[in-house]
Amino acid sequence: MATSTDLQANWNYPSSMIVGAGRVKELPDICRQLKLKQPLLVTDRGLALLPLITEILHLCQKSGLPVSVFSEIQSNPTGKNVEDGVDAYQAGGHDGVIAIGGGSALDVGKAVALMAEQERSLWDFEDSGDNWKRVKEDGVAPIIAIPTTAGTGSEVGRASVIIDELIQVKKIIFHPKMQPAVVILDPKLTVGLPPNITAATGMDALSHNLEAYCSPFYHPMAEGIAVEGVRLVKSYLERAVTDGHDLEARTQMLVASSMGATAFQKGLGAMHALAHPLGALYNIHHGLLNAILMPYVLTANRVVIEERIERLARYLELSNPGFDSFINWVLALRERLDIPHCLTQINVDDSDAQRIGEMAVLDPSASGNPVLFDARSYADIFCRAVHGQL
Repeated sequence: MATSTDLQANWNYPSSMIVGAGRVKELPDICRQLKLKQPLLVTDRGLALLPLITEILHLCQKSGLPVSVFSEIQSNPTGKNVEDGVDAYQAGGHDGVIAIGGGSALDVGKAVALMAEQERSLWDFEDSGDNWKRVKEDGVAPIIAIPTTAGTGSEVGRASVIIDELIQVKKIIFHPKMQPAVVILDPKLTVGLPPNITAATGMDALSHNLEAYCSPFYHPMAEGIAVEGVRLVKSYLERAVTDGHDLEARTQMLVASSMGATAFQKGLGAMHALAHPLGALYNIHHGLLNAILMPYVLTANRVVIEERIERLARYLELSNPGFDSFINWVLALRERLDIPHCLTQINVDDSDAQRIGEMAVLDPSASGNPVLFDARSYADIFCRAVHGQL
């Protein structure tokens, strides 16, 4: 078995990825390699108060690298968060972004870098058609991404999920240059993550790999990555939840998270199509929503994905591999991780079912689902998840 000290690597996929315990100490050198002289560190409010950020600031300052902090970010980030970040970037005369934190901080950091010198609105760059071609590319700032959770995989993505407050809809903002230039996967930065957040973010990583694997689009490379990403979650998520100082498990979950976000260029599906409107309307943790929705969406897709799931179950070495053994594994994993079985347990009722169904069918993730559900079907899946009816 590999030890935590074995898990040191440099990859290019396509971001430069610096992997291993303690490697955040290389941040000043990475900034110099990118010719950054005064980057803006984007993080969330909670993380900004922790010693981790103080230590990183001290590390940079000791190396002669002045860094300012922007942390006005909600758990489900909004356009206003991005606007405020851009104002801070421009006011400070910054030349790049260090995005550090969970998916919210990484998404806002990437969006701030995108908007650093743009003349159009953020919403003009929504991931639809050729909107990305509207971006003034020389106005996009370099990005260094440092995840402190293992879930969204935003550190390797070319998009950010931001709420348009006016219409209460999560929108995907996309441009290839939003791909961070360098990613640091340092498991030591995740050891303080509470077990419940470790569990919810880990289930988010599972949802990305699983939905990418089940998507009907043709992308064998992404599919292969997704299969191994699911295996890593199976092998290491419970270990990371049980012992937050298990650096091997923490490293492997960071990798599984990055793999999920790499794989989902093949597509996502109904978990995300439902989680996005629920997050926008109720401000609930995205990973927790995916974790709760997972078995209900799998069951709704069963007629199309059964054979595919059997292959995955064989790879995972489940006993009596098939759809039933796989969904039983998911249910048992959720129970061991104290994930609620239904949405009523997090105070979500079915009063907005019709609206949520209509929002889900319009969500970009819906196009990657194995079954093209209509709004009524999405509302039914949502109601089943509310009441725990598999």
